[in-house]
Amino acid sequence: MTDTTAFDWRSFLLRWSEEWADSLAADDETRSEDDEAARRARQLGFPPASEGRIAAMEARLGRRMPPSYREFLEVSDGWRHAGGFVWLLAGTEDARWHNDESGLGAMYEEYLDEDAGPEERREADVWRRGLQLDVESDATYVLMDPDDVDEDGEWAVYTWASWRAAPPERYASFRTFMRDMYREFHRLRANPGDGEPAFVNDTTRRLDAQVEEARLEALRGGWEQAWQALDEAKEYGRPRAAGLRDQIRRLLGETYLVSFEGVAADPRYASELLPLVVAEHAAHSYRDDSTLTFNLRGADEESVSVARALLDRMRSGTYRYTAAGPFGEAVERARELARWGDTDEAWRTLIDAVPLWEPLGPDHLAPLGWVADPVLGPLLTPERGRELLSTPRGGQTGEAPGPTAGLEPDGLTWLAEPDPGNNRTSYRFVLVEGVGPEELPGRLTDGDAIALNAPMTSWDAHRDSLRGKREFSSYDDRALMAVGRAGTGWSFAFDGHPAPFDRRRLVSPAAGASAGTRAVVVWSDLRAGHRERCFHLSVARDGVEQYAFTYADGEIEQSGEIPRTLDPNLFFGERADGSGAERSLLEAVEGEFGVRLPRHAIVNGRLHTFVTRSWTRPPGDGEGYMVLRFHDTAPMSAGVEPAPAPEEGPESR
Repeated sequence: MTDTTAFDWRSFLLRWSEEWADSLAADDETRSEDDEAARRARQLGFPPASEGRIAAMEARLGRRMPPSYREFLEVSDGWRHAGGFVWLLAGTEDARWHNDESGLGAMYEEYLDEDAGPEERREADVWRRGLQLDVESDATYVLMDPDDVDEDGEWAVYTWASWRAAPPERYASFRTFMRDMYREFHRLRANPGDGEPAFVNDTTRRLDAQVEEARLEALRGGWEQAWQALDEAKEYGRPRAAGLRDQIRRLLGETYLVSFEGVAADPRYASELLPLVVAEHAAHSYRDDSTLTFNLRGADEESVSVARALLDRMRSGTYRYTAAGPFGEAVERARELARWGDTDEAWRTLIDAVPLWEPLGPDHLAPLGWVADPVLGPLLTPERGRELLSTPRGGQTGEAPGPTAGLEPDGLTWLAEPDPGNNRTSYRFVLVEGVGPEELPGRLTDGDAIALNAPMTSWDAHRDSLRGKREFSSYDDRALMAVGRAGTGWSFAFDGHPAPFDRRRLVSPAAGASAGTRAVVVWSDLRAGHRERCFHLSVARDGVEQYAFTYADGEIEQSGEIPRTLDPNLFFGERADGSGAERSLLEAVEGEFGVRLPRHAIVNGRLHTFVTRSWTRPPGDGEGYMVLRFHDTAPMSAGVEPAPAPEEGPESR
């Protein structure tokens, strides 16, 4: 339904005319005589159409015109410069039925099929039935559709330009179209070129004051009201509006066309906003690096150089966000928590310090650079972004928001829930009591202490582990495991992509990990599709396995004195088919040891990783195995015989 509030066409068109005239240089010799006369008269319109002229037009066209177009004609019989690309808009004499004169209706119909919806058919049909209003334009059509009518009798307006490479744009009424063209005029004049007068008038002054008030409102936590005000100012092309609005959008999780409109290249704000622009570019590997500067329009050579250096750090995973003052101190504490998987506590540490944060200048709404930090960035969700935006900061006061719910469920049972795509059907993990995550490589590897890899996603960690690898063995099962804290007093090593379970050759790492403490090993594959279902639990203390059980092939093998709460017969029963046992087993392990695994950190975060010793023993006599080695070879010259195949050795058993 069209807004039926009375619209003052006369004052609207007069304001537009005067602002247009004032935006032009008086000595522009390239201006046409007609435009120069309009500038001097400060009038883009024409004399009003009488009721008789409007009636004659309607008789010629055979239709009564829609209300807002009629009201317009009663004030001005046509219009010059409707926006930037329609130089003359039709009045009573020039409006005519298009009758697919352009051939665009036929073109659109070629692409219609039996699945085409009403909107697609309307876009094709409007060229045959539409009333054409553009008289002179830059390859831009303006058509009113007499069959697309609302309950107030308003006809929809469609515009299309060949150079836009987009479907026709629809406006609910002629009035809606004209108001948008007025905004387009403002957008195109907002940044005057050389020799053009400054574009300043009552409208721009009102909107600029609105932008400043929106900035203060956003700092008080009223981001929704600020968003609306900035959105209106952006439609008029007001400087600052888009850059401030993009900061809100990014904290809400939006990335499409978020460029901060030149603010990111400003040296005052580069430390906060430039990393976000660069990180978004780095996240799309298909983008050519030459396109990095597209979102840095107006940046000087120094800023571009800083951006390229940032890009290298983003790709290597070495970028670290820093900030000054108490908020910066909280950032360091939050990163330490997040890198070990304690994402909820990391977020609370960060958000509790937001009231102490100070902007870098008048175009800075919130701390943002941390979103590009590889460890801190995964803390952001749309809900948390709204919490941050609702928190008063930057010296402003307001009502603090309630805390968002944590992302990490208690315990272990989330592992039994299907993930999107049902990719996590098997997993294994090691829990060690009383040691930090950084100590786990020394307990789960052989030889000298192994350094942890830099924090990265599970996908990136597996990709990097295969880079340069040339040998693959069917008997060697070295697990790539992410590490972190598993609740009070425990650390974990987790592998969400284990090799197939082989109970005959399994060597539990529990004993080796338990020197001077206690260690727990869990391996679950109870949702295997074509594989056999299996589950393994082993617990060791001071280097000695205390008890263990393995369920596989519908049978249970166990050793040691197993606590009643972990008795495998409670979960698998007499038939021992394993169905429905996974959640109960995880609850039992959780209850027995008081442990948890951080879902958000493991699934979406970036954690340190390392490669363990093999979880399987070497093959024994008579046991077959296979080793695949890959070698880089040079192209063979024509006529050269291939080298003879190597003789079989012991590794070919």
